[in-house]
Amino acid sequence: MSRFGLVRSLAVVLGAFVIASCSEAGISGPTAPSETIAAPPSSQFVAQHLLGAGTDAGKLKLKAVWWKKQHKDVIRVSKTIDQSGGTISIPETGLTVSFPAGAVTTPITITITSDQRYVAYKMEPTGTRFLKDVTATQLLNTTSVFGAPLRSQLYAAYIADDNARLSGKVQALEIEPSTTIFSVLSALLPQAQVWTIRHFSRYMLASG
Repeated sequence: MSRFGLVRSLAVVLGAFVIASCSEAGISGPTAPSETIAAPPSSQFVAQHLLGAGTDAGKLKLKAVWWKKQHKDVIRVSKTIDQSGGTISIPETGLTVSFPAGAVTTPITITITSDQRYVAYKMEPTGTRFLKDVTATQLLNTTSVFGAPLRSQLYAAYIADDNARLSGKVQALEIEPSTTIFSVLSALLPQAQVWTIRHFSRYMLASG
């Protein structure tokens, strides 16, 4: 059985639990979610085993996930995060990045820039490493995979920070631990992707 087939089987078997967890997190079906969500603990457990950092990125043939509608302007936000933690959100793209207390030892101004065509972000300062795992949540209602059954597994890919223009093919350097949260109506309708960030700076949502 393929890895994605195993994920789909687990999604069906655990569907009731995932659906209940998603409902509590504020996702209410195929309409655009309006609240910040977090992955259910059991789904994170499955993701760490199936989609963890141990995945060999070099063997994956990944395709970039597009925005549902290309952005005309560059979308960028900046915020200072200190030892107490905090969140940075980009409402236009559906991204929320959550920093736990103790992730940094001194205040740092973090800037996140969204790509205009693909579901990808440059996060600065480049090279920043965190003492505790940071969580990124990407709502999928702004992306090309929303509204239809998920046919390919989604990945959170760490890609080269070389300022090169991105293309539809993804050259992943790392695959981050991540999980897909599904609709209350179907265990195959994706609503959000949640992944772990340990360092900056360039991440992309991909399928394969």
